[in-house]
Amino acid sequence: QVQLVESGGGLAQAGASLKLSCAASGRTFSIYAMGWFRQAPGKEREFVAAISRGGGNTDYADSVKGRFTISRDNAKNTVYLQMNSLKPEDTAVYYCAARSGVVVTTTVREYDHWGQGTQVIVSS
Repeated sequence: QVQLVESGGGLAQAGASLKLSCAASGRTFSIYAMGWFRQAPGKEREFVAAISRGGGNTDYADSVKGRFTISRDNAKNTVYLQMNSLKPEDTAVYYCAARSGVVVTTTVREYDHWGQGTQVIVSS
């Protein structure tokens, strides 16, 4: 079992940057592939980015490609999401998630553990 706690959300203006962090505790962090997802009001939770256990493979939603960067520091048991050039449509609650596996996946149901989420609001 792994516990996940997100931080770093807040209010930002369009074009600004935010960096989200997700700290993991419990089982060995490095055995988990990690993902970031987001959920806007009235919408389904959607994939944002994912990273493999060692950090060598990443995947991004088309809507954030070139603007967001996922990374991880296994020594610190933390995964990050650097968000640049923020847009109002990036407004959502952002969740980090962990899955016990090698494959980087974009599917919500394939992740076993979830954090409580952190709110990001981007004003125009």
